[in-house]
Amino acid sequence: MVKALTEEEKLHKLVEAVFQDSDNDVTVAFKVTKSQSAWGALSRSTSKPRVLAIACKRSPTTQKFKVTLHVLKYSSSGFQARIVVRAKLYKMKHLSRVEVVPSDSTGCTFVLGFDNLKIQNVAPPQWTMRNVDERNRFLTTVIRLCKENLGRIPKIVGMDVVEMALWEQAHSDTAATPSGTVTTDGVDQTDLKVTVERELVSKAEEDDMEALLGTYVMGLDEAEAFSERLKRELLALEAANVHAILESDPLVEEVLRRLNNASEAVEDMDEWLGIFNVKLRHMREDIESIESRNNMLEMQVQNNAALVAELNKLLERLHVPPQYATLLTSGAFDESRMPQNVDACDWLAGAIRGMEPPLMDPAYANMRAVKDKRGELEKLKSTFVRRASEFLRSYFSNLVDFMISDKTYFSQRGQLKRPDHADLRFKCRTYARLLQHLKGLDKNSLGPLRKAYCQSLNLLLRREAREFANELRASTKVLRSSAVWMDNAVAGGGTAGSMGDTSTVSDAYAKMLRIFVPLLVDESAFFASFMCYEVLPLAPPRAGDEKSGDDEDDTPLDFDGADAKPTEQNAAEMEALNQALQELLDGIQEDFYAVVDWAYKVDPLRCISMQGTTERYLSSHKADAAGFVRRLLADLQARISNQFSKFLDEVCHQIEKHDRNVRQTGVLSYVPRFASLASRMEGLVQGMSRDMVDLAYTRLVGTMFTVLERIAQNDPKYADVLLLENYASFQNSMFDLANMVPTLARFYQQASEAYEQACTRYVNSIINMQFEKLFQFGQRVENLLYTITPEEVPFQLGVSKNELRKVVKASLSGVERSLQAMYKKMQKTLVSEELLPNLWDKCKVDFIDKYESLEALLQKCYPSETLSPSSTEMKELFKTV
Repeated sequence: MVKALTEEEKLHKLVEAVFQDSDNDVTVAFKVTKSQSAWGALSRSTSKPRVLAIACKRSPTTQKFKVTLHVLKYSSSGFQARIVVRAKLYKMKHLSRVEVVPSDSTGCTFVLGFDNLKIQNVAPPQWTMRNVDERNRFLTTVIRLCKENLGRIPKIVGMDVVEMALWEQAHSDTAATPSGTVTTDGVDQTDLKVTVERELVSKAEEDDMEALLGTYVMGLDEAEAFSERLKRELLALEAANVHAILESDPLVEEVLRRLNNASEAVEDMDEWLGIFNVKLRHMREDIESIESRNNMLEMQVQNNAALVAELNKLLERLHVPPQYATLLTSGAFDESRMPQNVDACDWLAGAIRGMEPPLMDPAYANMRAVKDKRGELEKLKSTFVRRASEFLRSYFSNLVDFMISDKTYFSQRGQLKRPDHADLRFKCRTYARLLQHLKGLDKNSLGPLRKAYCQSLNLLLRREAREFANELRASTKVLRSSAVWMDNAVAGGGTAGSMGDTSTVSDAYAKMLRIFVPLLVDESAFFASFMCYEVLPLAPPRAGDEKSGDDEDDTPLDFDGADAKPTEQNAAEMEALNQALQELLDGIQEDFYAVVDWAYKVDPLRCISMQGTTERYLSSHKADAAGFVRRLLADLQARISNQFSKFLDEVCHQIEKHDRNVRQTGVLSYVPRFASLASRMEGLVQGMSRDMVDLAYTRLVGTMFTVLERIAQNDPKYADVLLLENYASFQNSMFDLANMVPTLARFYQQASEAYEQACTRYVNSIINMQFEKLFQFGQRVENLLYTITPEEVPFQLGVSKNELRKVVKASLSGVERSLQAMYKKMQKTLVSEELLPNLWDKCKVDFIDKYESLEALLQKCYPSETLSPSSTEMKELFKTV
């Protein structure tokens, strides 16, 4: 016994060492064997040694204990290992089931079921205690802790609760403080005591049990004998009950006699009921026969009445009113007769729809009368569609021919006339409902009508555009000299300021767009609605648009007179409409091209304002579905860009034609003329034509700078003079424009940098003309200082004191004359005299900087030698020049 206690104490110390760093206190700990198997099956093939420990931790808020079950495993196999580690943790609040495995005859194997396991389809592990006492001690401890701290106990399966209560009562001392367990410091030992009264059986139940057991002399430890005695007493009670039943035999016989009498009465009543049932059955059959005959007669009457009514309705459908038949086959299409024709079309469309399911029962489809009437309606439809199509094709052609033959519809000499199609549309709208009915009757009939309308109206539109464009050009007055503006501006014949005003040219182009673009959009919208295209409106109303002269609503109408506005765009219909519009308006673009070409010949720079006008119209018509109008504006935009690009090609060609064999001096002729050209171009920029002008600036200025650099390379001696004079002229002429135009500002900065570089090179060449040897000596000294000390310099070859004195004497004797020679040289080489003061000032600054640096360098390396004149004296000498 002492050895077991010692072993349990060792186990307690091992477990307590695991929890020494936590707040948990170990309550009990047992050695077990873990095996994995299905519920109710025992498998020892995978058994592993483990330690089950129950730990408690008091909650600071509720002052209750949080009970946890810990599974500990040994760091090496076997029970003899000295170290255990935590393997798994279970919370007691999730314990829902305790089942003793029945396959284990010893009863030491049990399974703990937890309701929070993630994998419920995998059987939980089985735990095997070393003996039944340890099992009972562990389970009673678990039940007690669950009831005290959770207020409930888990479900017990495979184990007698009374037996456990008796065991706990018999081992109350060891259950209260079991040996080998650790009692929590914060838990009162009286609270941990397990009693039957508190855990399993109430006080009243215990009193009843004691009273029952007190009637027997047999001891409680003889459970099997006690059970046998209870069975014998139960059999004795059952035998007594049977005896009592047998003693009541006379009463049973009386009851049986009365039951026989009642049975005979029931049989007699059943016989009478059978007789009555047969009679009632025969009577019911007679009544059903009579009702069936009456129902058949009533049904026949109802069917005959319904058949007559249905035949009357069918005859009404099959009847063709003679007035409609006359109108559909031979009626006239005059404007006064159109209401009657529309009514006939309405009736015909309704009659055809009424012959088709679901308006007509499919059972009638094979009737001969229905087939004949359907064929008659189809014949009426084809006859009417053919007659109406022939009339409308002839009507469109005659209407347009009449307008073309009347010259008052078009522009004439000295009079620009705006096209007016109000009367044309009014006359066409008379037959709009007829076209809608034709589409409903035969959708394919609209194809030839649309083609005829496009061919006829195309002649009228082209004639109007041609006459208007010709008269527009003839009535626009421009100076003849403006036609050679480019040659004057580039080749040297004049300046932009001497040219005449050519704004009437761009105004004429804007007027052409202002008159015809809305007209073409309106014609496209009217054509789409008039010819019943299932598309959204092509030209939604926009604020500021000029009216085309008619106030009619051009939206399509349905058969009831309501606006027919499709909810979404039909791609196939849209494609067909654009193809028809191409045929309707094709050829009219040539007159727009003629106006663009004429404006270019008058003044190429007018392409800028025309481009801005075109872009504004194109931007305002982006939402229109009339694709031809957008394509026309895009083609005009491309044509204007090409014409302006051709103008730039000619200007760049004129710039590149400067004579390369003759020495170029002073400011080249194209530099100031570009300023005049840029000023005029800026005056013509209108809104969105900014990109075209910026590209023109990039191309022209790039060509100018390239040609300037090329000409300068032809004469390297005077290259810097040519560059600085031309870059200075470019800056002076473009100063104001560069502040307003970012593109010109970029080229202004480029010219400024090139000017500074040319000035630096030119000033250095002027200085080196008189003092090159002096400053070269200083450069040699400065190079030596990278490798030797200043004290060693006077002893080097070529930079000795004697060499210094010779160079100083040769360069600075007669320095006044040298400075005068520098000024005269600069004055002689510069063509632009206004640049002389700035360049001379730069020359003085650069020379003084170099002279002061040389003086400091010589003072450092030749302390006994001094420059004469000094830098201060040299500044005074420059003032005399």
